[in-house]
Amino acid sequence: MVRKAQRRGFSLMELLAVVTILGIIAALVIPRVTSSSDTAKAKTNLHNKATINSAVERWYIANGSWPANDLSDIGADTNYFPSGIPTNPVDNSAYTLNATTKRVN
Repeated sequence: MVRKAQRRGFSLMELLAVVTILGIIAALVIPRVTSSSDTAKAKTNLHNKATINSAVERWYIANGSWPANDLSDIGADTNYFPSGIPTNPVDNSAYTLNATTKRVN
């Protein structure tokens, strides 16, 4: 009885098929991940603004005056922001207070 040698490894066509499938999956997943990151940054920005606006109103009630437009005084008070005022996650800029509306820019 003659035994055939067992096949070892993969054929070129099998490898090509796997690489093609992985490429298609990557083409579908990568754009979703990058847009999810942008959406998360925008939502975090809105949350930060709401938190800072709330702290500004509490500052006004407690002190009888509005904080500085660059928010330096409220940022230095650890009762309001123990870790300091966060930066804008979209462009890494500092938040400022609108002098007219007393809302965060």
